Amino acid sequence: MTRTFTVSPDFPPDHISGWYVLNTFLQRQTGEHIHLELYDTFDQQRAAIAAGGIDLIYANPFDAATLVRDHGFVAVARPDGVRDEAVIVVPEGSPVQKVEDLRPGCRVASTDDPDVRMIGMIMLEPADLGPDTIVAIERPTYVLVAKALIMGDADVGVFLADAYDGLSGTTRSALRPLVASQIGVISHMLMVGPALVPQLDALRELVLGMHDDPAQRSIVEGLGFDAWLPVDHEETEFMIDLMDTLLAD
Repeated sequence: MTRTFTVSPDFPPDHISGWYVLNTFLQRQTGEHIHLELYDTFDQQRAAIAAGGIDLIYANPFDAATLVRDHGFVAVARPDGVRDEAVIVVPEGSPVQKVEDLRPGCRVASTDDPDVRMIGMIMLEPADLGPDTIVAIERPTYVLVAKALIMGDADVGVFLADAYDGLSGTTRSALRPLVASQIGVISHMLMVGPALVPQLDALRELVLGMHDDPAQRSIVEGLGFDAWLPVDHEETEFMIDLMDTLLAD
C-alpha cells in the first residue's frame, strides 16, 4: 500500500530536493512505499487531509490542532534550529519607521501561510490595524511579496523570518524590517496519521537518530535543519493551546 507524505507549502523552494531525498530515505529505512505529494496551496493540502489522503506530514503549527483533534495525527518530531517567527517589512524608501506609523487602508502583502499571517496581524495591532482596516494583498511566494513591496504594489509585507533571511542580498537591500516576533516556541512538526501511528516509535527513533550518522545528517541539513528533536504529547498540546490563544486575541 502506498503511503502519502506531504510538506507544508511554506517550505523554502530551495529545499524541495531535500524533501525528495528524505522521502527516499524513509522508504528505504521503513520498507514502506511512500509517495511525496507537494501542494501549491494550503487549501489544496487541507482538502487532501480532509479526504483521508495524507499519512505523513511536515505540518505548520496553525494546522496542528486540526490534524490532532479532527484527524488523529500524532507528532513524531520537530526541527532543531528552526522556529516560526514573522517579520514586518517595508520598502527601504518608505517614510514608515515603526509599526505605529502605519495607517488604516495600508496595503499589506503576505502569502497564504496561516501561522505567519496570524502572527503578523498581531504585530500590526499597535497601529490599530486589523483584517477590516487593511487592504490584503496575497502573493503565492515570499519572493513575490518582496516584489510587491519593491514595485510599490504594497506598503508593508509580512514574512516568515527564515524566508526573509533567505532573500537575495540585492532584494533585502531594497527592503527594511520594522519588527520581528520573538515567540520562540512555535514550530512545524513531523506528524503521522492514523495508518502510520502503529509505526510511531520506529519512525521517531529513525529520524531522531539521523544526526548521529554523517550521511543521514546531511539529509536533515538539506532541509535547513540542524537535527530532529523529540516532541511529546504535552508539548504538542501546549503549542496547540498557544495557537488557540493567539487566534483568540
